[in-house]
Amino acid sequence: MEINDPEEHLGSDEGKMETLKEEIEQLKKEKDENYQKMLRIQAEFDNFKKRTLRERETANKYKSQDIVNELLPAIDNFERALQVDVSEAGESFVEGISMVYRMLKDALKAQNIKEIETVGKEFDPNLHHAVMQVEDDEVESNTVVEEMQKGYILEDRVIRPAMVKVNK
Repeated sequence: MEINDPEEHLGSDEGKMETLKEEIEQLKKEKDENYQKMLRIQAEFDNFKKRTLRERETANKYKSQDIVNELLPAIDNFERALQVDVSEAGESFVEGISMVYRMLKDALKAQNIKEIETVGKEFDPNLHHAVMQVEDDEVESNTVVEEMQKGYILEDRVIRPAMVKVNK
């Protein structure tokens, strides 16, 4: 290849250089866009992992709530049965019921289910359900004076509020 005009040859090299520079700029721009997309996808994935972990922890934390809701009426009936006066002939029967009742209460405790404290405590609408009001000058106002039905808490969630009588 023989070069007749050196300026013509330089002009074509400059054109190629400009084209290459434009291509390099375009590639840099695409690389930056792809990098930004990758960062967004990575952030979305991290958020997804965190959300999934939180949901799993919440599900594990409250997994026993449904079964407890089913058992509470049975426990209430056991408590009522144990309050009945019994003759000597029925004492062994009552002992058996007491044992089953204690086993149920231990099972609740094992699942981190606690009874809500009521009598003598200040009325808390988040924990207590007031079904009656009384006027007693010997007790402070807004204090629970009697528990009608026990309430229960699982971890930090109220499963069933306690039904109580409150002083005005």
